[in-house]
Amino acid sequence: MILEALGSVILGLALAWAAVSRLPERLPSRPLVLTAGIFGALFGAWLTHAAVGPGHPFATLVGAATVGAVSLSLLLRPAGRIRRRSAAA
Repeated sequence: MILEALGSVILGLALAWAAVSRLPERLPSRPLVLTAGIFGALFGAWLTHAAVGPGHPFATLVGAATVGAVSLSLLLRPAGRIRRRSAAA
């Protein structure tokens, strides 16, 4: 369990670092993104471990990567300007 947690922290940090390096203009501050990636991956590992039980480290890491990526995607801002239509239509 400790190795799964350590692996999910490393995986979350790698996902967050990749997101920050590829999309710096669409994400908030770097420390927030790195923290969200780590905690998202830890939560995903805990959730997957609780669902499938012990003895499935690969499934736990896949769940950690999935939830970590989802938590990072929630931080993304729109790419361009938001076009709003007028309410009087």
